[in-house]
Amino acid sequence: MDPEGSRIQDDPDVKVMIAGSTLRKIKSKSWKRQRHFRLLEDGLTIWYKSRWAGKGHSTFSVTEIEAVREGHQSEVLLSIAEEFPADVCFTLVFHGRQGNLDLVADSPQEAKAWIQGVRKLIHKAQTMDEKERLDQWVWDWFQKADKNKDGKMNFKEVRTLLKMMNVDMNEEHALQLFTMADKSESGSLEIEQFVHFYRMLTQRDEVWKVFQDYSGDGEKLMLDELENFLSIEQQEGEQSSQHAQDLIDCYEPSESAKKQSAMSLDGFQMYLCSREGSLFKPEHRQLHQDMSQPLSHYFISSSHNTYLLEDQLRGQSSLEAYIQALKRGCRCVEVDCWDGSDGEPVVYHGHTLTSKILFRDVISTLKEYAFKASDFPVILPLENHCSVEQQTVMAKHLSQILGDTLLTSLLDGQVPQQLPSPQELRGRILLKAKKISGPGDCVDETLTDEISDEEEMANDDAESLSPGDPPAECLNETGKKSKSKLSRELSDLVVYCKSVHFHGFEHARSHGECCEMSSFSESKTKRLAKEAGTDFVQYNTRQLSRIYPGGLRTESSNYNPQEMWNVGCQIVALNFQTAGLEMDLNDGLFGQNGCCGYVLKPDFMRDGSTQFGPEKPKERQGYKPLRLSIQVISGQQLPKVNQKEGSIVDPLVRVEIYGVPQDQAKEETSHINNNGFNPVWNETLNFVVHAPELALVRFEVEDHDKASRNDFIGQFTLPFTCIQAGYRHIHLLSKDGTAIPPASLFVNVSISELT
Repeated sequence: MDPEGSRIQDDPDVKVMIAGSTLRKIKSKSWKRQRHFRLLEDGLTIWYKSRWAGKGHSTFSVTEIEAVREGHQSEVLLSIAEEFPADVCFTLVFHGRQGNLDLVADSPQEAKAWIQGVRKLIHKAQTMDEKERLDQWVWDWFQKADKNKDGKMNFKEVRTLLKMMNVDMNEEHALQLFTMADKSESGSLEIEQFVHFYRMLTQRDEVWKVFQDYSGDGEKLMLDELENFLSIEQQEGEQSSQHAQDLIDCYEPSESAKKQSAMSLDGFQMYLCSREGSLFKPEHRQLHQDMSQPLSHYFISSSHNTYLLEDQLRGQSSLEAYIQALKRGCRCVEVDCWDGSDGEPVVYHGHTLTSKILFRDVISTLKEYAFKASDFPVILPLENHCSVEQQTVMAKHLSQILGDTLLTSLLDGQVPQQLPSPQELRGRILLKAKKISGPGDCVDETLTDEISDEEEMANDDAESLSPGDPPAECLNETGKKSKSKLSRELSDLVVYCKSVHFHGFEHARSHGECCEMSSFSESKTKRLAKEAGTDFVQYNTRQLSRIYPGGLRTESSNYNPQEMWNVGCQIVALNFQTAGLEMDLNDGLFGQNGCCGYVLKPDFMRDGSTQFGPEKPKERQGYKPLRLSIQVISGQQLPKVNQKEGSIVDPLVRVEIYGVPQDQAKEETSHINNNGFNPVWNETLNFVVHAPELALVRFEVEDHDKASRNDFIGQFTLPFTCIQAGYRHIHLLSKDGTAIPPASLFVNVSISELT
């Protein structure tokens, strides 16, 4: 049984990959090494090793690759363009934060075969249905454990396999299953028998129990029984009758059951493990929100110092960092500009050892990648430290490279009373910077002001400075405090996002224009949120505010963005390169609405006279607290944390609520000893949520450790409003936010009004 069938392995390009090729792996101008690459028989794993090294080799799966770029389409390959022509070069781009793999083939034919072959394999992996996927995992495990490659597995190999799969099963039970599967009594299992063994091993008693509750004969669910299940357990109400038939058509593997309009246990389990059976409402995954409201009415996915791939002091500045952020749906990317040596402005973190990239290359990258993940507008904050001459060069690059994409005039020529909508600004890039005079004719004080927002804010942010110090970033190279002038050409390109100094909520109420926006450090934002939460929410209904990490986060750590969203701040900039809780929350919030980078704020944060404040969620119209009850039933095939031979995880599940202060909560289950394969908890965790429209719910699975901190196994974060009630699977993500199939949790969720 080869799940791939004969088709893909017979493809001429894939045949080249299976035969193997020697490709040059390129890391820099000076680091080029030959490596032997080949595709393994499973049609999914790419294996490579150095020609000289002994036994060492590396592998990665086709499922980890997001795309293949042809030719000189990475900084590394551009740097060696003189040496190797474009038709032998290609780049493998991975999901998440894993770096690219830049490769050079010996001939254009060989490069073409790898480029097309990998693309076909990616397509194949993406279009597999649930059953093919399951067969593929079984096939992979069989390949891994069949040490002597004879296509059979003896009991010793099966025992090793169970350890690899994170199963700690007593010898007797394993032998019993093995004997039941070994129908030919040969003492070994062939692939078909192994599939039977795997089926028995992964039989889900907890799913069978739910199935039994609704099945009259214990064998199948008739159409009306499935309807009952959908309406009572899955809380689907009216639509359950049509949905029941659709589910049978979609997930039932047995033709005879389909003919009777019935669902077998296999079909039921497939439905529960599918997208429709997942915790996240499928219709909320799509673009479904009203996109015609003013920009200030949306949360906007935003990145801080976007050019950095690592830390803030010594890290590499890279165009890839922009590509990665934009691919994740980020709609606000930042550029820190400084005078370059030959009249060309450069981008890097000033006064640090971070490397430099050309401003014009950043803008070209933006032009190419801005609208691949989402066609809603991109905001480009310029942290401008350049002389007037080089600012004019910047203006020229912006106009020439971006062309019509750059918005340089008011949409209808009128001075606006409110900001335009994402819908009206589709496919446009908006520059955020200081302006000599606004859409009205008021001349502002910028001419003698520092030009960079974050420098200016450093003045307000005395947290890291002693009272007499000037802010560090405000010193120019000679140590004098700089007062820069603005270039008229650059100023003219600013339309709807004019940077201004924040003079307090009172001043903004009487004098603020909707096109003016201020930047706030995280500490200032927290202080204002505590002291004047409702004022901040009201301010954010009309004007945009941008929040950035405090200056002490030199290692690119992040702050919790939830506190800023709680007061309606739209542009909450995070270090996208740093995985962890804070980016999980960002990915969780922006995982809805088609991952387009814009999420409509709740209605009580869009009304200018709102009385809502995060400290007093009850004082608002439509206040309706909800009770969230989560029965954590079981886990499936959790990955091993420690690769040491024989180590098995002791998993526990923690559920955390992030929202207004009153809603912050966490509860956890007990841990299960030595079982990452199919742990069963059957424990219920209860929460009361006062502002469900703002809350995010995070599920984290950890490996319990008595002696030290628990190890992270996987997580999943989603908005409270996107939760589907009922029996659901949660498909876990890695620390990096990428999928780790088939790892999942099985839960039963109920949401009810607090009475």
